[in-house]
Amino acid sequence: MLDIETFDNLRGGNVAYKALAHPVAAEGLQRLAAEAGRVAIFDPDGIAGPLLALCPDFDAEGVYVQDSLAIGQLRGGHVARALTCLCAAEVESVLIAAFDAGRAVERLARFAPPGARMLTLDGAKLPEAMLTNAARYLDPLNFATNFVFFREDGHFSTRLTTANYWAGYGAKAVRFFCRLYGATGEVLAQWEDPAPAGAGGFVLESAAVRARFGLGPFTGQLFLHAIGAAGHDVVKYALDTYAADNGASLSCTHDANAWPSERFAGLPAPRADERVILWVQNSHAVPVPAGAMALDRMGAEAPVGIAAGVAPFATLAVDVAAVLPGVSWPAQVELRAGRHVVRPRYEVTRAARTRIAHVNVERADLHGDAGIKALHSELGRGFLLPFPVLPRGRFKTIVQPTPMAVHEHNMPLRLDVFSAQGEKLAERFLGVLPRGHCLAVDMDDVLRPGVLADGGHAELVYDFREGGEANGWLHALFRFEDRASGHAAESSFGGHIFNTIMTYKNEPQSYTGKAPGLSTRLFLKLGFGGRQSFCVLIYPASGPWLDFSSTALELYDAGGALLASAALRIACSGSAIVYPAQHFSVAELSAAGEAGYVLIRDTTCRLFGFHGVDDGAGGFSFDHMFGF
Repeated sequence: MLDIETFDNLRGGNVAYKALAHPVAAEGLQRLAAEAGRVAIFDPDGIAGPLLALCPDFDAEGVYVQDSLAIGQLRGGHVARALTCLCAAEVESVLIAAFDAGRAVERLARFAPPGARMLTLDGAKLPEAMLTNAARYLDPLNFATNFVFFREDGHFSTRLTTANYWAGYGAKAVRFFCRLYGATGEVLAQWEDPAPAGAGGFVLESAAVRARFGLGPFTGQLFLHAIGAAGHDVVKYALDTYAADNGASLSCTHDANAWPSERFAGLPAPRADERVILWVQNSHAVPVPAGAMALDRMGAEAPVGIAAGVAPFATLAVDVAAVLPGVSWPAQVELRAGRHVVRPRYEVTRAARTRIAHVNVERADLHGDAGIKALHSELGRGFLLPFPVLPRGRFKTIVQPTPMAVHEHNMPLRLDVFSAQGEKLAERFLGVLPRGHCLAVDMDDVLRPGVLADGGHAELVYDFREGGEANGWLHALFRFEDRASGHAAESSFGGHIFNTIMTYKNEPQSYTGKAPGLSTRLFLKLGFGGRQSFCVLIYPASGPWLDFSSTALELYDAGGALLASAALRIACSGSAIVYPAQHFSVAELSAAGEAGYVLIRDTTCRLFGFHGVDDGAGGFSFDHMFGF
């Protein structure tokens, strides 16, 4: 397990981790380690463990602490000693493991060993030109970063789409620092691109990058750093993967999670006619040792190590069936990642079609919450996990609940189904599902033929009629299949309490303040290469809310100019399928261009959405949307 602390649900992201793990800062740490020689580390902020984990090049004599209560703690493989012992250390230098620690150097120097040089982590800072707030180095906005699965190999291309949403928070000049790594972790290219001056769309095509830098085929990862950000320290994007050789493959994923995790879940085992490849991409400048990561059939508690190691920033394709032979759909697979990787992608190949989706962070800090069983009746149905049921004449919709917490032993669940108009059509109690369950519910087995011919949605909810536990971190995998072409897409997400004035702990969540400040701001990219974009918007409600949403569809161009808007009303507990071409003219969409987008805005309720593109020939992509 990599000794790093990345993110928790109460404090959010660990900025010190990002400051140490940033690829450019990692190079600075390596230079600092070479300069330091034999070094004693003074650890005022408790980051010696992550420091030595992310840069083992330091020849550390020991770790010293000022807090008497920390004496004897294990930090970075060293038993912490009292700072008063520092003067006896036989070292060439003393490193103060802190940024902006210039004043501490002067104060500590008199207690250092004779002749020892005094160093700080300022020697590994990012260049000032890469900082959003140079006055405060550990400002989260200085590390608005993310990784992207990026591929251009003659068969597949990737297309990143986002927007300069920081402009809406007052950012004036946002730039994207980009570094592209190849399969073995080598740097293929590095560059900067300006974001639009306003809240415009931004597109990065793998084919354009390959041509720009004269590269050969590649499958690797792109490191993205937004410089000049404001109001939001997360880089969110949608990523399309499509066949560059006129094949039938098409898929999309969304990502806003830049935090390595101990475990990931939501990886489906292959069907008999499928091959599932897990793309493992090292997120750090230190190698992943062979066997340090493993796959386990969910609930088996018998992990099997991944035999190959992974070089710094390298990419490894792991055949799930080769690691776990005999484990097949509808079994689920858990990745024991050891905090080495950001949320990985997986690729499913069946016949001539390939689809890509992502696994999710499995929480280690959650246990059963008895309060959920005793939720006040005013919270209605409480936690909901809504998902689309696509028009059943064309599509099959399959849902599989997925444990998403290490200590989640069972899931007591019910399935509620609603029409687009908000009418409840059916419900099915799924039982108290054990952690290692193999249940995947085909909506064809729940609904009569002809029902939801035009689509609707369903919701997973907790149901304790036969006991069980709940933690509020309800997740599921959703699989959608075209009945004629066999094309499939899948997505996964988690539940919340939706659209109720009553609250429970930090639910319902809202983009602006607490309930009743519930609102929606969702990003829908436009189509590209002749493909048409679409989304499904769901208006879930745990209890009674407004009868209809007051939703605005706002069309923006690549520069952030608002070109047109259209109104949409969605019934409470209902849904709507939205194609931009049905709401905006050909001229308006042409003016927006392929880098334009639709902002879905509602100040009266919180909507939940899934988006994708349709190629008109039986191929489509589908994943949950992101907001900002």
